[in-house]
Parts: sequence; C-alpha cells; structure tokens
Amino acid sequence: MDFRYFVPVEIYGGEDCVRKNAAVFARCGSRALIVTGKSSAKNGSLADVAAVLEANGQEYAVFDSVPPNPTVQSVEEGAALARRFGAGFIVAVGGGSPMDAAKAIAVLARQQAPEGIFAHKIGEDVLPMLHIPTTAGTGSEVTPYAIITNDEKQTKTSISAPSLFPKAAFLDGKYMKDLPQSVTVNTALDAVSHAVEGMLSVRAGALSDALARESLRLLLGEYPSLLKGEYSALSRQNLLNGAALAGMVIANTGTSPVHGMGYSLTYFHGVAHGRANGLLLPAFLAVCERKIPAAYVGDLRRSRHERARIYGQGRRASGRAGEPDRRRTQRLCRPRGEEQKCRKLPRKVFRSRPVRSAVCIFSLIRLSLFVTFSRFYFFEFSPKYCNELPFVI
Repeated sequence: MDFRYFVPVEIYGGEDCVRKNAAVFARCGSRALIVTGKSSAKNGSLADVAAVLEANGQEYAVFDSVPPNPTVQSVEEGAALARRFGAGFIVAVGGGSPMDAAKAIAVLARQQAPEGIFAHKIGEDVLPMLHIPTTAGTGSEVTPYAIITNDEKQTKTSISAPSLFPKAAFLDGKYMKDLPQSVTVNTALDAVSHAVEGMLSVRAGALSDALARESLRLLLGEYPSLLKGEYSALSRQNLLNGAALAGMVIANTGTSPVHGMGYSLTYFHGVAHGRANGLLLPAFLAVCERKIPAAYVGDLRRSRHERARIYGQGRRASGRAGEPDRRRTQRLCRPRGEEQKCRKLPRKVFRSRPVRSAVCIFSLIRLSLFVTFSRFYFFEFSPKYCNELPFVI
C-alpha cells in the first residue's frame, strides 16, 4: 500500500523546554514578532519567550490582538506590524487562535494577496515560525493548516500549504496549569476528534494510525482527570503530547465532515470548536458503524470487562458512581452488531434550542453531502476502531 507521511517540525517537550532551547530561537533571525492572546501574559509563556529573546540579544514586538476566532482583519493588522517592525520570524504563543493567526500573518507579511487570503495561492516565501501551544487541542503547532473566520461565507475557512508548517514546536504543560476546566475539556475533545477522524480518513495509513492510537491512549488515559477537573503536571503534559500527536495525524490525513459541520455551530451559535466536534462525533461514528460490511461485525465487539473498567474508572474519579451508572456501563458493554440501529445523541447534550436545531439540520443535510468523502463509505477502514473509543460526552 502506497502512503506518504510528512511533518517537518522539530518538537521539543518537557518543563522549561523554551528556556532550555534558546539556541533554536537564536538561529531564526534578529527580530521576532510574538503573536499571542491576552492569557499568555498570565500563564508565564510570554515571559519565558521574552527572557529567551532578550538573552539572545534579539529584538521583539508583541501583537496580542488576536480574537478567540481570528478574523481576516486581525491577521492583516498583524502582518502590517510585522512589515513595519521588520520581523525576521514569528513566535506564536497561545491556543489554536494565536497559532492559526500567526500562520496567516507569516504569509501576508511576505506575500501580496489582493484577492484575499482565502483565494490566495500560498507560496514558499513565508516568515519562519516557532509555536508554543498553551492549550491541548488544535495541534496547530504541527500542522500546515490555519482556520480563519470567513465573514463573507459565514463560516470558518481553512488555508493550507506545506510552507505553513512551523519550524519548531515547544510542548510545556506548565503553561496549562491554570487553564479553566471548560477550556481543558473542550480542547481535549478537539484532540480526540482529530485522532478519530484521522483514522477514518481515506488518506489514513499505518503511520498515521499508529500515531492516532498513541494519541488516544494519552488523551483517554486522562479521562478520570477530565471528569474530576484535577490535573497533575504529568496529566497536563500527557494532554499536550496527545494533542500534538493528533495534530500530526490530521497533518497527513485531514479531518472529516465532523469539522465541517462544527464550524457552523461555532460561527452561528458560539459553540466552542472542540465541544461542537464532541456533539457531532458520536452520531458520525454511529453512521460509520452502519456502513460496516457484515464480515467485519465481529471486530466491533470489545471485552465487556474492558468497557466497564474504562467507564467505571472515570465515574469513580468524579464521585458520581451509582446504580444509574451501572446500567449505563452495561449498555456500554453490550456487544453491538451491524443490525443495531444508530443510537441518538443523549438529550442532555442539547442544552439549548439553537444547538438542537443546528445539530439536527446540519447532521441531516451536510453529513449526507460529505459522507462520500469519508473512508468508511468505501469500507476501507478497520471497523474495530469504532469500539476502541471509550468516549462519552
């Protein structure tokens, strides 16, 4: 089977990896533009970057006007600052929004795009980038994609080119120490979605699947911590490493209709990107299961005890174990055949009328339109993947 795998990003991980690898910054140029949001000043990441640049004798300017969902206007402002300052490289510090904005800024700082960033054919001449994620979800630090709000089309649109790969990424879980629980959970959902969608892609292969499995092992291994809302330094690092691995997966496979539908929930209803994916992913996997050939049904069955262990472990950690949970565990453990109909999403996930209506409309219409582009439609994926996901919203 032919395949291609490509992620040209140096990855440094561990506590204080930014300060320990100052030489990486030194070789990038004499002037840096730091692209970030407001939170980096509070979690210590901006201070670490500034300390390294000052120690290297490098000048820097800070662009911290990136909104939660970066707009065309914000990246154009950042690019103008980069040109005025004469930046030789960009340091992106923050979650997915600053990192995605940094990629668009890196393009517009070097290339003219009179037709607009979305129609522009991105060339090789972009500012070099170093990325420092402070959330564990998007994996933008290892992908060639940037997601920018497209007000003209009323959605979020991806730009992509090999030149948008950062030169290096620094994974330090300490920057997530005070990350709110809602952000931690939503970004973890995004990372899980990346790994799962990558496994179901027509472009998936042995290498991307291996990375996806390891990503899910790290992410789902922190399921009890996510439920309880208590995280050790190791837990934070595991989530960050798992998100980066999932990013390496989609860098080669791309995503699925789950992301395409999720953008509408985010644009029109303000649903966090990761949560939007989490709302749609179970129904998507149920459709996958219905498309599986009968010959593969046996592969879907997992150990009853393994399912109970994973679910019960998370419930005990959250202090919510009880009779209803035992019944729920039994349902999770029940073998599922091809003849079983798709389960509907639990009502509890639909907490508002806009979300209910949006999920119904986009699930029925857009999923039917995009389904042909997914790997399961052609029966080319290993069905056991669906049951390897002890994933509960």
